[in-house]
Amino acid sequence: MKKLLLFLAVISFSVNGFSQAGPKIEFTAKDNTIDYGTVSKETDNGIRTFEFKNTGDAPLIISNVKSTCGCTVPTKPSGPIMPGKTDKIEVKYNMNPGAIRKTITVRIECGEL
Repeated sequence: MKKLLLFLAVISFSVNGFSQAGPKIEFTAKDNTIDYGTVSKETDNGIRTFEFKNTGDAPLIISNVKSTCGCTVPTKPSGPIMPGKTDKIEVKYNMNPGAIRKTITVRIECGEL
């Protein structure tokens, strides 16, 4: 009986250790890419949006969003995103001619409210 109780205690602590707690960001787009297609500087402002949802159980704070170059400027949400809520990250490209291949890096933190 003692071995069974010890086994159940170890299993319960293991399950708690592997459970996902805190904020979790889930983007609406499955591959997290935006295809600008063929565009013209005169007809397109270069702004695209990445929508996401906080699917975790704590407030999500986006502390930093950066691009691989200065020609692409991301804008992050200003406040915490509560669990179950959605928000967006806007990205503005300066619409220089040629192929676009840029990376946006998002850093998140757990919010303490």
